[in-house]
Amino acid sequence: MKVVIIGAQWGDEGKGKIVDYLAENAKYVVRYSGGPNAGHTIVVDGKQFALHQVPSGILYSDKKVYLGAGMVIDPEKLFKELDMLKENGINWEGRVFISDRAQLILPKYRQMDKDRDSQRKRPIGTTGSGIGIAYSEKSHRDGLRLADLDWEEKMAEFDGEDKEYLDKYKDKLIEMRVDLTKVMWEVRKENILFEGAQGAMLDIDSGTYPYVSSGASCAAGAATGCGIGPHDLDKILGVFKAYQTRVGNGPMPTEFNNESEGELCQYVRDTGREYGVTTGRARRCGYLDLVALRYACRTNSLDGLVLTHLDIYDAMEQIEACVAYDIDGKIVTDFPANVDQMNRAKPILEKFKGWKKPLKEIKSYKKLPKEARDYIEFIEEYTGVPVTIVSVGYERDETFIRSNPWKK
Repeated sequence: MKVVIIGAQWGDEGKGKIVDYLAENAKYVVRYSGGPNAGHTIVVDGKQFALHQVPSGILYSDKKVYLGAGMVIDPEKLFKELDMLKENGINWEGRVFISDRAQLILPKYRQMDKDRDSQRKRPIGTTGSGIGIAYSEKSHRDGLRLADLDWEEKMAEFDGEDKEYLDKYKDKLIEMRVDLTKVMWEVRKENILFEGAQGAMLDIDSGTYPYVSSGASCAAGAATGCGIGPHDLDKILGVFKAYQTRVGNGPMPTEFNNESEGELCQYVRDTGREYGVTTGRARRCGYLDLVALRYACRTNSLDGLVLTHLDIYDAMEQIEACVAYDIDGKIVTDFPANVDQMNRAKPILEKFKGWKKPLKEIKSYKKLPKEARDYIEFIEEYTGVPVTIVSVGYERDETFIRSNPWKK
């Protein structure tokens, strides 16, 4: 079985925890897109791990993990991350591999990234990690792949600080380099988990362009980023939070109003720990946007939804979710491509009764309070996609499955 995990919102949905949870039944975990701008947080036995480039399955000692062809790799940050894992008792040697088609980020790309964003008339709010520059160089066909590290003619193009930097990491990267298509073919009968980065609404094609990431954060990216064909993907799951967050600039129709909903925003942000793993900056928070979620379900052929952070609403009397937009007096239920329209969209909210009970100790769907089940079932009806996994806390075991993703 080959199962794909994507973010179904604007990133930060809890993909890292869900990949870690499902990796127990996988033999291999492959990250297929993004770079060091991703922040996947995993909590095991009270200990927190923040992963940026290494796939979340690395915490299981018997798993092999792969960084895919759709990724852009920052060698300096990658080896710092690997050192962090080793310091915390995670032996990664012989278990972390990189596709020979993955692109490399040079240190100068970081400042270039910041400079480019500052010069835009409408800044995107990039993390300044050099991601956009690396993908841009890739599209211009001027990028550097791991496959090129022992191509003398190509490497002769680099001098000065670039050459010194590449020489420092070249041999280590070559040792970890693999033909990912060959590997995926050889292990095709095993359980493989494909891990996305960012979220569907940040995809370069189907997201809120131009306020998007530079890579393929859609489900289709699992095929292109891992050297396999789309027919080889068995299931696609989309992770979403019980509310909505976004980092950086761009439209977010359900964002809490700071003047009238500032207290609610701060409560959700603090209770949900909505601060960037990579940057530390506060995330924008808002009501669950069901219009956007249904759009993500449709554009990614989601077989199931994974609901996280449901417990953040434990203390609330009432919950609200967006079921439509009001754009200049017109009711809209399909997600627009036009950013200007999105900026003018006002959320039309549906109210739900809160459950006023802690959910962390609950281990099955049937034991959830009726109000929580009502909320989930409304989401299922609206999107047309079942919620197959529910997370009620940060710990690995604060999760329960309604439908096993590893069964066809």
